[in-house]
Amino acid sequence: MVRTLFILIMIPISLYSGDFLSQQRGFKRFSLSETEKSSYVNELFSSKGLSCSRSKIFLRAFKNEGELELWAVAKDSDSFTLLKTYEICMASGVLGPKRMQGDYQVPEGLYYINRFNPSSNFYLSLGLNYPNESDRILGKNGSLGGDIFIHGSCVTIGCIPIQDEYIKELYLICAYAKNFGQSKIEVHIFPTRLDEKGMLFLAMGYKEEIEFWKNLQQFYLYFEENRKIPGYSVSPDGKYILKNNKR
Repeated sequence: MVRTLFILIMIPISLYSGDFLSQQRGFKRFSLSETEKSSYVNELFSSKGLSCSRSKIFLRAFKNEGELELWAVAKDSDSFTLLKTYEICMASGVLGPKRMQGDYQVPEGLYYINRFNPSSNFYLSLGLNYPNESDRILGKNGSLGGDIFIHGSCVTIGCIPIQDEYIKELYLICAYAKNFGQSKIEVHIFPTRLDEKGMLFLAMGYKEEIEFWKNLQQFYLYFEENRKIPGYSVSPDGKYILKNNKR
């Protein structure tokens, strides 16, 4: 059952150049999170031979499984390593993309973090660039909505909540990556794992979106096979176009 919730999200901090960590440390929740979680975060990265302050990261969310994966890669490497899988503790809507404001849908597609909010109503939050170029082409007439975040607490009408304890460490990790120079922390959101089994499952119950998911599948498979984030563009009809370059 969808829970109705009116959300007030304070104006977040946009990405900008400069000493990002110093700016974030001016906020109490970030400072507390760093005090509580920095040792754990360091250990998490070092257990994989990585440095939390010198790595690039990548996130993948799977709605049906209720999972958010954290991947990382060192500057001198070209293959991402899975660091941790977070539980998405609450869901709204059904499998399928977000196409309008107020549909309670969690978006599906290729996104990136475009703002940090250290004063969120949900402890800390990481904003996504929804609606992206594809969403604006494929969305229904009228407002497409916005303010889609990965955040703390365990409530949602279209966001990705992972509870306060886990947003503390994930927000910290993302802030370190941004401070290291990663201008785009990419977040790919899928309905389920788009392997053969997942596509058969979707075809049985959600046929109206199957062409959209076939389009997304190539990006899921590319990362599965290469452990690299695929480059892409968006076609005039809203499809994601896979590029051959490997990042």
